Amino acid sequence: MTEEVRTYIKEVAMPIKAIFKDMLKYAPSKLFGLLGNAVIIPIYTNLLSPSQYGVYAVSLAVLSFLCILFSDWIGLSGLRFFRQNQLCDKIPNYISTLVLILCANLSVMYLLSFIFRHRFYSYFSIQPKLFCFILLLIIPVAIRALLFQVLRAQIKPGAFTVSTIINQLLTIIFSVVILKIFNLGAASILIGMALSITIIDIVLVFQSDILKYIRFEIPDINMIKSIFWYGIPIAVASISLWMINQSNKFITSHYYGFKEAGLVGVAYNMTFPILMTFFAIITIAAYPRIINLYEEKTDVRPVISKLTGYYMLVSIPIVLLMSVYAPDLITLFANSKYQNAYVLIPYFAAGAFFLSFSDYTTMQYHLSKKTYILTVLKIFSGIAGLFLNVILIKKFGLIGVGIATLVSNFLYFILSIICTVPNFEWKVPYKKILHIFICLIPACFVWYFIKDSFLFAGFQIITLLLFYYWLFYITGRRLFKHWD
Repeated sequence: MTEEVRTYIKEVAMPIKAIFKDMLKYAPSKLFGLLGNAVIIPIYTNLLSPSQYGVYAVSLAVLSFLCILFSDWIGLSGLRFFRQNQLCDKIPNYISTLVLILCANLSVMYLLSFIFRHRFYSYFSIQPKLFCFILLLIIPVAIRALLFQVLRAQIKPGAFTVSTIINQLLTIIFSVVILKIFNLGAASILIGMALSITIIDIVLVFQSDILKYIRFEIPDINMIKSIFWYGIPIAVASISLWMINQSNKFITSHYYGFKEAGLVGVAYNMTFPILMTFFAIITIAAYPRIINLYEEKTDVRPVISKLTGYYMLVSIPIVLLMSVYAPDLITLFANSKYQNAYVLIPYFAAGAFFLSFSDYTTMQYHLSKKTYILTVLKIFSGIAGLFLNVILIKKFGLIGVGIATLVSNFLYFILSIICTVPNFEWKVPYKKILHIFICLIPACFVWYFIKDSFLFAGFQIITLLLFYYWLFYITGRRLFKHWD
C-alpha cells in the first residue's frame, strides 16, 4: 500500500465512513421530520381556510425573523467553538457564556418588541394577540435551538433523533387537539408548538447534561467577543436569506391578501421544509466531523467534495420528479382549495436544491472564521431577492414568487462558488456529475413512455427512482470505479 493510498484512507475514506455511521443515527429523526412535515400539510389545509393558513405562514415567518436576530446564531456559535473549548478544558465557562448571551438577547428582544409593537403590527400585518403568542413561543424555540446544537457538538445523534421525533409527534397532536376543541385558527398551531417544544426542552436539558456545565461566574470577555464576531455575521446573513424565502409571504399578502399568501405557504411547506430536512441528513452528520478534522489540521476539501457528489446523486432526481409531478403532489397532499399552489412547486424545489447545496460550498467561511464573506454574499442575494419579490409578485402574482425565489437562491449558490477562501475552495466532483447525468438520460426516456400510462403518479415516481438508482449502481460498477 502506497503512502498516497494510506493518506487517502486516513483523511477521506475513514471520515466518510464515520459520517455515514452518524447519518444512519440521524436519519430516523430527519426522515420522521420529513414525514411529519408532509403529514401536517393535509391536516392543516383541511382544518384551516386558505386565509387562516396564510396567517399561520406569516406567523411562522415572523417567528423565524425574530429567532434569526436573537437566538439561532448563538446555537451555531455553540456548535462551531465547542470542540475548540473542549480541547482547552473550557466547556463550563463556554456553555455558561452562551446561556448568558441567550438570556440577554431575549431580554433585549422583549424590550424592543414592546417599544416598537405597533410598528410590528402594521409592518407584518399581524394581530396583537397573535404577536403575543409568537413572543411566548420564542422562549422554548430559542432554548431548543441552543440545546440541539450542543447535542450535535457532543456528537449524540441518538439523543438528537429521539428528541426530534417526539417533538414532531407532540406538535401535531397538540395542534390538532387545540384546533378541534378551541377553534383558534392559526393561533392553535402556535400554542401546540409552544407546549410540545417546552416538553422537548426539558428532555434536552437532561440529554445534553447542560446543567452540570453552567456556572455563575464572570464571563470571559474575549470569549464573548469571539462568539459575537462569529455569530452576528451569521445572523445578518440569515436575515438576508429570510428576505429571499420568507418575505414573499408578506409581500403576497400585501398585494393579494392572506388567501394567496396561504397558497405560497402550502407550496413552501411542501418543498423547503421537506426537501431541506431530507437533504440535511448528510450535513447534520458531516459538519461536526468536518470541524473536528479541521481542528486536527486535516485538509477537509476532499471530504466535502465527495459529500457533494452524494448530495447531487440523491437530490437531483427528487427535485426533477417533484417539478414534473407538481399538480399530482398538490392533489395528494393538500385540500382542493389549495390546488393552484402547484405552479410554485418547481421553482421552490429548485430553490431548495441550490440553498441546500450552498451548505457545502459555504463551509469554507465557517472553517476559516471568515463569516463576514458569507454575510456579504447573503446580503447581496437577499437585497436582490427582496427587489425581485416586490417587482415580480406585483406583476406576475404566484409565478413571480417562484421566479424570485429560484433566481435569488441560485445567485447565492453561484456567489459562494466564485468567492473562495484560499485553500478552502470547493473541489468539483466532475466524474460524479458526469455519471449522474449519464444515468438521467435513460430515466427521461422511461418517463416519456410511462407518463401517459394507467399507472398513478406515485407508482410512476417510485418506478423512475428505482430505475435511476439501479442504472447508477450498474454503470458505477462497470464504468466508474471511483466517485471523484
